[in-house]
Amino acid sequence: MDKLEGRSDGELLRRSLAGEEMAFVLLYERLKGGIFRYAFYMTNSKSTAEEVTQEVFISLLGEGRKYRQDLGDVGAFAFGIARNFVRRIERRERAYQPLSRNDALEHVSGSLGSESETLPVQMIRNQLVQRVQIAIASLPDHYRQVVVLCDLCEFSYAEAAGRLQCAVGTIRSRLNRAHALLAQKLTPLRRSQPDITAAGTEGCVI
Repeated sequence: MDKLEGRSDGELLRRSLAGEEMAFVLLYERLKGGIFRYAFYMTNSKSTAEEVTQEVFISLLGEGRKYRQDLGDVGAFAFGIARNFVRRIERRERAYQPLSRNDALEHVSGSLGSESETLPVQMIRNQLVQRVQIAIASLPDHYRQVVVLCDLCEFSYAEAAGRLQCAVGTIRSRLNRAHALLAQKLTPLRRSQPDITAAGTEGCVI
């Protein structure tokens, strides 16, 4: 495999399609982490993320000849496949239901506040993470995509733009708008959140 390390993803894909197993293994190792993280944050399900990741690489072997270097890198091509799979799963399972009213988070955060005196810190933090996941899931898809890519998967603006096939300026404006929407949705949480700062910075969820 060492002789393949310096090869581009495009070259590895070409070799994979020609039946070179080690090229496919290396390509898988390079791309699987980003695809899995994206699918996981979009679906909040490890098993679904594993399913999407597996399907993406099966599809690469079947559809890889459609890849054109002038349209982007192999990572972006694989991401496009992953994005389509996630959308199919969302349609199939209806995993995300938009919050029907702005006070939906007010309701759940009120419950959090009433339990805060008896729950251990870790349980409180887990519930806070769930509330943030609810807020992210309630965003319109084009805003949720940029939050997942830039905030959770830690893609650069340029990388996110390549994955979503839009301008960097569009990514910036969508992310700013998404952050504003999240701030509105999470305002009730901040009002009722117990003081867990003593637990350290690992409580950060975005």
